[in-house]
Amino acid sequence: MLRIVFVIVWLLLSAWLLIWVGEGLFGVDQRHSILPFSGEDTLGGPILIGVAWGLLLTFGGMFLGFRGRRIPRGEQQIGVGTIVEVSRTGLTVNDVPQYDVFIRVTPSAGDDFIGQLRMLVEATDAAALQVGQPLAVRYSPTDQDTIELADPSDPAVRDALLQWRIGRGLIDPSQVRARTTGTQVPASVLEVRPTGRRREGQSELALKVLMAPEGAATWEADTTVFVYPQAISHLQVGAPIWAFYRREDPQTVAITIEKEAGR
Repeated sequence: MLRIVFVIVWLLLSAWLLIWVGEGLFGVDQRHSILPFSGEDTLGGPILIGVAWGLLLTFGGMFLGFRGRRIPRGEQQIGVGTIVEVSRTGLTVNDVPQYDVFIRVTPSAGDDFIGQLRMLVEATDAAALQVGQPLAVRYSPTDQDTIELADPSDPAVRDALLQWRIGRGLIDPSQVRARTTGTQVPASVLEVRPTGRRREGQSELALKVLMAPEGAATWEADTTVFVYPQAISHLQVGAPIWAFYRREDPQTVAITIEKEAGR
């Protein structure tokens, strides 16, 4: 509602200024005007209206930019999408640019669709908005044009991302039980070697890791992991990581860079 009010008021002020300029350029009798707050003795009126027009253009644009980040209407569901396009809107707030991010969402049922996410992104975070990057989102089956980012700390969101990786073969089938139902322990990278395989924009690495559960003996295990190129630096020799394993099969290991809360 406020968005409509902003637009209507700005359009009325724009029309007032256009008529005032037209009367000044082409009017025969400059002493009379069809406009209120105008005339040869009321120059303050056009000045005030011009200032109001400029303020609405500036702050109204900022307001509409923030309002561009809408919430999906109707019952929301969690889905995982991949970025297909990123573009700047031209709006900047406190030196932080605004982006339109178009995401192809794969719902749990039905066909894929492309939704729009509008948000302010710090320059340091903009590099993460790469085409093909997966993002967990919330969407409504009845309002697929609008989506919003899902909280990655939400267990349901975390599970959706995990199932997305499993479904696309980004987790070796032999590791699935360890990753989904195994015990999480600290580990360290002992060896790392690229395998040359790529999938979904990610590169596969073969790792030898040192498993180090607290209060228990350590052991070495071999595993593989698909990661984005920008994450490879976190898997260098000596890097601390987290690993999942099942007690009956300690040599089958799935790894993550960050600790998973609640596990």
